[in-house]
Amino acid sequence: MSRYRGPKLKISRRLGPLPGLTTKKSNKLNRPGKDGNTNADTSKKLTEYGVRLEEKQKLKFNYGLTESQLFRYVKEARRRQGVTNLILFQLLEMRLDTICFTLGFAKSIAQARQLVNHGHITVNKQVVDIPSFQCRLNDIIGVKEKNSSKMLVENNIKNNQISEIPAHLRFDSSKLEGKVLDYCDRNDVSLQLDDLLVIEYYSRR
Repeated sequence: MSRYRGPKLKISRRLGPLPGLTTKKSNKLNRPGKDGNTNADTSKKLTEYGVRLEEKQKLKFNYGLTESQLFRYVKEARRRQGVTNLILFQLLEMRLDTICFTLGFAKSIAQARQLVNHGHITVNKQVVDIPSFQCRLNDIIGVKEKNSSKMLVENNIKNNQISEIPAHLRFDSSKLEGKVLDYCDRNDVSLQLDDLLVIEYYSRR
């Protein structure tokens, strides 16, 4: 299954705010679809499976993953010792494109992925063009020593106006560098969802 490239506001109307997908807000309040207007006024509810599916979809669309990619992350989180849902978030938050988005290098994870693909981002002074690259503790994420790369990231940081960098990262604006200090905590992730339902969704696979 390929990565979603359709209307983003349609997804956020259905699933709620997804900071990694888009910062735009739709003027329409109802869910997309033919019965979007009527569903809000009726007692029709999602099934238990439907609720778990929607929570899984939030994770998938927010981080811009394919179904197979997300399933691989879930399997890896199960394999490791610890709390599965927290480990899953830590794996996703340690992706290079996610860290670039969190540092404010891009306004969405999709834009951060493009920055990485085009060779604008470095890890420990080496250009890395793989968005799914798993960063490690004490890695330095920076911008390529090229005026066009620096101007692009500086403009994005200025326009994004990130209010606060999570505690597991440190950002030096003068050098345009971020450092991974620790693994993220659940409170550091701005995405609102019930992550236990995501693990339940994959429990039979």
